[in-house]
Amino acid sequence: MASVQQVMKEALSLPSALRARLAEKLVESLEFDIDETLQTRWVTEAKKRRDEIHSGLVQSIPGEEALTQVRRLLES
Repeated sequence: MASVQQVMKEALSLPSALRARLAEKLVESLEFDIDETLQTRWVTEAKKRRDEIHSGLVQSIPGEEALTQVRRLLES
């Protein structure tokens, strides 16, 4: 069985559309009570961001680079 690190590495190497689909399925698989209003807002935001990337309005960066930037922000 693949380790979590292996699965994450493979998932991050997928094209953004497939990563988005995978993320959606993973979130759906979690069993917890969801505030439907909040869920609707998150879906709307995710679709807006997806559309911004597809239209070229926003340039995506690799997942590892994004994580590096977040870590730097958290350390400062």
